[in-house]
Amino acid sequence: VIQECYVQNTAREYAKIYAAEAEPLEGFGEVPEIIPIFLVHRPANNIPYATVEEELVGEFVKYSVKDGKEVNFWRRDSEAGQKCCTFQHWVYEKTNGSLLVTDLQGVGMKLTDVGIATLAKGYKGFKGNCSISFIEQFRALHQCNKYCEMLGLKSLRSTHQKQRKPTSMKSKTLPNSPAIKKTVPKKAREPRDFISSE
Repeated sequence: VIQECYVQNTAREYAKIYAAEAEPLEGFGEVPEIIPIFLVHRPANNIPYATVEEELVGEFVKYSVKDGKEVNFWRRDSEAGQKCCTFQHWVYEKTNGSLLVTDLQGVGMKLTDVGIATLAKGYKGFKGNCSISFIEQFRALHQCNKYCEMLGLKSLRSTHQKQRKPTSMKSKTLPNSPAIKKTVPKKAREPRDFISSE
């Protein structure tokens, strides 16, 4: 319960800084807000600790998921979803890829029950509650939108591609392919460049 409060309130602090940068931009509009969560001690109760937060009324939507694999049209097509993606990108860039706010969900622009992924060593003494793989998946799957551009965030596509290892130039036989091209140095090349796969 303490970890849950710590994670959500840490994410809330990042959201406040994000809002301070985004709100003044012309055309950006409303910014997602992570609502505060409070720890309550109830010594007379069987469960001595509980969390309390504002009740969110309306349609509850998941704008991102912890593992990044779920296709979510609300994330891509709604204003709140796009701004949540931009918030994730902003946090990722501000922390040099060391921290990512995940599992963004809530009603409209009010978010709750978020997660945080950090690199294995953590970030500035803070360790998240989600796997490092969420950072890797975000880096691979994130598609920038107009709000990322408004904030001047760098595309993750180019940085992700630079980090990949170069692929081998070996030719592979494709299924149902009648022939494959032979990869041979220029000097050793014979007049016949193709070999039958039969």
